[in-house]
Amino acid sequence: MAIAALGVIPPAAQAGPYARAKAALQREANRLLAMPTGPPAISITLQRGRRKVYIDGGRAVLGTQRRWRSTDHMRLASVSKAYNGAVALRLVERGQLRLSDTIGQRVPSLPSAWHGVTLRQLLNHTSGLPNYTTDPDLQAFLHRDPHGFVASDRILAFVRDKPLEFPPGSRYAYSNSDNIAIGLMAQSATGRSYERLLRRLVYQPLGLRRTSLPSTFRLPRPYVHGYDVRPGQPREDISTALNMSFVWAAGAIQSTPLELNRFIRAYGATKLLGPRARRQQRSWVRGGNSEPPGPGRASAGLALFQYRLKCGTVHGHTGNFPGYTNFAAVTPGGTRSVTVSVNSQLSLEEGDPAVFRRLRQIYGLASCAALVRR
Repeated sequence: MAIAALGVIPPAAQAGPYARAKAALQREANRLLAMPTGPPAISITLQRGRRKVYIDGGRAVLGTQRRWRSTDHMRLASVSKAYNGAVALRLVERGQLRLSDTIGQRVPSLPSAWHGVTLRQLLNHTSGLPNYTTDPDLQAFLHRDPHGFVASDRILAFVRDKPLEFPPGSRYAYSNSDNIAIGLMAQSATGRSYERLLRRLVYQPLGLRRTSLPSTFRLPRPYVHGYDVRPGQPREDISTALNMSFVWAAGAIQSTPLELNRFIRAYGATKLLGPRARRQQRSWVRGGNSEPPGPGRASAGLALFQYRLKCGTVHGHTGNFPGYTNFAAVTPGGTRSVTVSVNSQLSLEEGDPAVFRRLRQIYGLASCAALVRR
């Protein structure tokens, strides 16, 4: 385990609560990496004010001595949904979209049974849209042609014959289909591609030069390799096993730990959105959690989650994808933030549940390290 200080920490702070919180975080990270079905490597970024601390452990590429650098590329998985929310809410601020706009108004080519679903309901996962990533036809396609390209306007075709799972707005259910529909609505409202909207509304204002939305299976170099970790089996490199086009606006973005930290500080706090949009973003649906679950007790906002812990509250998002699992969060005021990434897919359903439970503890410890007093 190595700690690279990106800012100067006063000597007096070394024995304080923050130092103790970092030490606890290190211990748990070491334990995670030592588990037989644990991830090969971990990356943690803590920022308090202008001071950053970067923690890494394990190997970014198995069979080498390669460490996980803060500028290495990685797949963000469902944390991409927060970028999707940033595009949508910035368009709302500009008057090009409204939270009350419906699928029928913006993308009438989608099934008529879905036409009454609003942008707000898509953003907070109360839409009722069937989740296309669990559809057997998609799974068969990926098995048959894992590097095959899926056009953005064809992604929801896998579930277009499925009815809504519940009346829109009546309950919470996390669905990857929601963010595909949001991307299509954004394109319809502006006449611009979703990729161009990301560059103009998110990457450029925040100076995110190492962040992009790939439509192939490739990752920019240098990148952290992602692995399939199963009990009793060799760890398989699956970094480029799938074409990212099939997840598009729901999970295809790649970035680096430092740029992910920069983004969540802007979107989850005060820098990217104005007060009115931020109030809408923080209209919480109790009990709504990200996938995989984040730390503490969760509520769902608009492409953002509130995580309430004993040490305080942070806003952020989680995500996982074959080879990668991520968590990014920031305090409501935007002064303190954390990112945690590992190079294997972990959740209560994917990988070893015991490993994910320890990773989730690390999410909480990292959040509290950001929140704790000096």
